[in-house]
Amino acid sequence: MNSLLKFRRPLSSSLTSLSLQRLSTTLHYVFEEKKEGTSFIHPTAIVHPNAVIGQGVSVGPLCTIGPSAKLGNGCQMHPSSHIFGNTELGSHCVLMTGAVVGDDLPGHTVIGCNNIIGHHAVVGIKCQDMKYKLGDECFLDVGDNNEIREFTSIHRSSKSRDRTVIGDNNLIMGSCHIAHDCKIGNNNIFANTTLLAGHVIVEEHNEDLGSVPAVCSMLQSIRDSFTENRRGICKFRQWSSS
Repeated sequence: MNSLLKFRRPLSSSLTSLSLQRLSTTLHYVFEEKKEGTSFIHPTAIVHPNAVIGQGVSVGPLCTIGPSAKLGNGCQMHPSSHIFGNTELGSHCVLMTGAVVGDDLPGHTVIGCNNIIGHHAVVGIKCQDMKYKLGDECFLDVGDNNEIREFTSIHRSSKSRDRTVIGDNNLIMGSCHIAHDCKIGNNNIFANTTLLAGHVIVEEHNEDLGSVPAVCSMLQSIRDSFTENRRGICKFRQWSSS
């Protein structure tokens, strides 16, 4: 028994030393690649050969990048995040674990620079508007410096002549929904589970509480919906005070 223990201790030490050496070599390899500005793609990631990958891009395990995707310099894809369809990411965007950006539909999804797409958020997929016809082009344009938190969904436009637009420097908290053809300005904050139906317009953040742009624009959108007989809006002859 003592001889067996004496044999196992050197073996255990050797395995530990070998593991540390491999880890050190791997970390050194990744560091050198980042230092030289080249990209690092995990062996388990699926990257189509036609995809355009910028310099210094990091693609984690089990990620997917489709044939029409374009990633700017310094983008990071955390494990199990995915990019589909005609989708373009600006430089230094981050996709957290489980995030999905883009869809295999006509049209495009364009994401600006320095955006964070949170865990399991879904951005740039087909809308839920019954008017949308499969095969029509649909669009989503997102500006720069937005933080889109976990489980948020943002849909493309419902028609080729329109598009869903999000400006710059917005904080969209967890589980929010921004539907087709919405227009979001700059510097807005959407609290958790905020839900915007189609065609809602939210202008830039305004500190004047007497004319909060989100409320004013939503009311205008509802009035327009009544006029244009859009689906998804319930009409009443009069409001009940109870």
